[in-house]
Amino acid sequence: GIILPTLFEELGVEYKVLNGIPDGDFSHNPEPLEKNLGGIMGEMAKGGYDLGIVVDPDVDRLAFICEDGKMFGEEYTLVSVADYILSNTKGGGNTVSNLSSTRALRDVTERYGGTYTAAAVGEVNVTTKMKEVGAVIGGEGNGGVIYPESHYGRDALVGIALFLSSLAHKKCTASQLRATFPNYFIAKNRIDLTPSTDIDAILEKVKEMYASEKITDIDGVKIDFPDKWVHLRKSNTEPIIRVYSEAATMEEADALGKKLMQVVYDMQ
Repeated sequence: GIILPTLFEELGVEYKVLNGIPDGDFSHNPEPLEKNLGGIMGEMAKGGYDLGIVVDPDVDRLAFICEDGKMFGEEYTLVSVADYILSNTKGGGNTVSNLSSTRALRDVTERYGGTYTAAAVGEVNVTTKMKEVGAVIGGEGNGGVIYPESHYGRDALVGIALFLSSLAHKKCTASQLRATFPNYFIAKNRIDLTPSTDIDAILEKVKEMYASEKITDIDGVKIDFPDKWVHLRKSNTEPIIRVYSEAATMEEADALGKKLMQVVYDMQ
């Protein structure tokens, strides 16, 4: 409510602010997820706007809504901004996101001849890996864009400016831009365990069971199949395993997650 109007005025963007009074009394759950964004999605669906922009209270997460009122997809915020940066980087460039982020970033990076690297979950892990590999863009799939040319931190303002630049140069709508990227869906599940459960032992067994697939174990266990992946990650605060899975359809992603959940339950 404070910084975005200033940014839009500097960029010459016509805008309307919803729920912009910065009094700490949020009109809805401020996490920028589709289930919380009915108001702006409905406003966009009326027509007359090119883009809907949503940030969280500390302005590090960023989600877009297309001109037709549909979500651009929080996971695709970073993908779209990376596509713009890579297209303007000679010889492509390297990118980084965390293990639970969409595979679409890898696909886009390789399309431009760059190298994608996965980091453990957490902003500090992503920025550390970005410095290691000299990434030109990186971030997290929850809408966090990190652009080293500006600074090493998730920043929705930078993401907004780059995304608007991309739309302006490509002279397309947000939905047309979204259609240029590989389509993936991420399902999120969780396994509830007892405090006495040895979660590390369970994850080791899962690694052994799927040893023939590509395994990454820098943060829990991620199993990469040729056309999908699943990531099991233990919570640091409660006896649960978070299960993230991605595939070409939501049904397939959810089925993969449920399959691994059953594998774990069968070990009990």
